[in-house]
Amino acid sequence: MPGLSTPAVIEAALRGDIDILYSIGGNLLETMPDRAAMAECFQRIGFRIHQDIVFNTSTLCEPGQAVLVLPAQTRYEHRGGVTSTSTERRIRFSPEIDGPRISEARAEWEIPAQIAQRVVPKGRKLFSYAGTREIRREMEKAMPSYQGVGGLKREGEWIQWGGERLLEGGICPNLPGGRARFTAIAPAPMRPPDGMFALATRRGKQFNSMTYGQHDPLTGAPSRNSVIMAAEDAAKLGLANGDRVILKSDTGSMRGEVHIGPVRPSTLQVFWPEANVLISRIYAPVSHVPDYNTFVTVEPEQ
Repeated sequence: MPGLSTPAVIEAALRGDIDILYSIGGNLLETMPDRAAMAECFQRIGFRIHQDIVFNTSTLCEPGQAVLVLPAQTRYEHRGGVTSTSTERRIRFSPEIDGPRISEARAEWEIPAQIAQRVVPKGRKLFSYAGTREIRREMEKAMPSYQGVGGLKREGEWIQWGGERLLEGGICPNLPGGRARFTAIAPAPMRPPDGMFALATRRGKQFNSMTYGQHDPLTGAPSRNSVIMAAEDAAKLGLANGDRVILKSDTGSMRGEVHIGPVRPSTLQVFWPEANVLISRIYAPVSHVPDYNTFVTVEPEQ
């Protein structure tokens, strides 16, 4: 099913329309909404292939028939070194680091390349790379904005794809007239039904290289199951910091602990991805990004 978005693949799997899934890194079971539906999605796929540097919970989901795990090397183990790209478009070279190796693990690029050599017409010619530098040189030929990536070979060397500044001078070459057109919109307010709260999910476990772990220093929330609530809402419900509560939505339920914080009344914030059990499979029509917001009730845990 070429060209399908991740939500479209998930819905197709739930219908039983996908026989084989090849997953490279990532963990859809944890990152996508409606965890119960995601578990069912994985179970309905007959044959799953998981390529990763570690086991994760999606790898361990029961398969329809079988699961094949392909162990991959970390980027520090790749012979000849690799590159990584930051959010500011900076492509930096990381050399190989000497040390013990897991003999079964192969380079992340090498595994799909070896598969392609066997299943793609002329695959042995198209994907017979000698190493990562050869791949970077091909990238440079295929993508003009990546000029210079083929020459990276030492620790700390980098380029910034697209140059220092994108769209300098306000020119957008791929748009009519070289200019973007902006449209003012007035989004509808997210008002919860009576007796419910508008729940938003917040990052706090990981964003790129920033990891918070069990305690979030930005909010002071003491655990991953913290439910951040306005003081006046807590008072109405007779709740205090640390009280155990149960959140319920149309999709599922979650146990948490009250943490009074600076949020608007009638709203709650819960950490992602723990709150995914509450989130329905609703996606933006153009970008297909999940809507990680919902309405919930709050009940004291008995």
